[in-house]
Amino acid sequence: MKQIIAIVAMLTLATATAAADDGKPPSSTGLSVFANAGGFWASRNNAGFYSGRPENANTINRVLHSNTYGTQIWNNLVSQGLISPSAISSYEQLQVVEYPDMHYRTSYQVGLGIRYDYASGLGWLLRFDLARLQALGAFNLSSENGAGILGRDQYIRCGILGKEDRINIDLALTYRIALSQTLELEVDLGACLVNSKVKDNLMEIGGATYSILDLWGGRTPDAGVGSYEYINQGGIGYGVLMSALIGYRINGIGAMRLGYTCYQTRTVLEGYSGWGWQHMLGLRIEMNNFSL
Repeated sequence: MKQIIAIVAMLTLATATAAADDGKPPSSTGLSVFANAGGFWASRNNAGFYSGRPENANTINRVLHSNTYGTQIWNNLVSQGLISPSAISSYEQLQVVEYPDMHYRTSYQVGLGIRYDYASGLGWLLRFDLARLQALGAFNLSSENGAGILGRDQYIRCGILGKEDRINIDLALTYRIALSQTLELEVDLGACLVNSKVKDNLMEIGGATYSILDLWGGRTPDAGVGSYEYINQGGIGYGVLMSALIGYRINGIGAMRLGYTCYQTRTVLEGYSGWGWQHMLGLRIEMNNFSL
């Protein structure tokens, strides 16, 4: 909240400065609307939320060692020829021997926004962005001493996946420097709010997929344990941002800008909230044919 108040104060100063400036504008002035899209790289600091560890909100063992799902998993592993039913006679003998090291895969970010530019080169923008993320990793499933695991290895390699939406609300002060009649450099500095929404947490064992998203109030999903309405395991965080862009002006229409944005945000995920660097490289297309 302090960062947003500071940015609003800077915007007010920018308005006053622009009103007193009689110089020629380095590019179109007034109100613009824009759309942006590009690649997004999330910090792996928060990705461990999807690892299925015993201390997490969503755990592998809660599903693996439940009568409801454990029997399905055991039957599937037997039918796939991955375990010996004589040596591993029930799902209770299966255990995770190595938990995953999670990371976010490269994703995308798209957004819409408005901006207002003054003759001085100063301006401000308000942007709403959506990024859809996937966290990936793999864990090893085995039994005590690896007995009963068929094949060369004494473990079964299993995948794990997290699905997450992030909505960013960015408020930034901008400054443009003319490089030529059509090219300009822009730098942005501002604050952001980031809302994280956990969509799912999945594990793959023997070719079958199971959700480990906790719908059982922290209890094991056995017979007689009812499910609950899912409550988002994310939340609203905050941070700061800085951008550098090269813009090409199209007179009477707007501009296209290619640039890089760096975020330092405190992302909120249950048990894994913390600061991390996020990066976005993309294209912004602006329309500026308004009289405001």
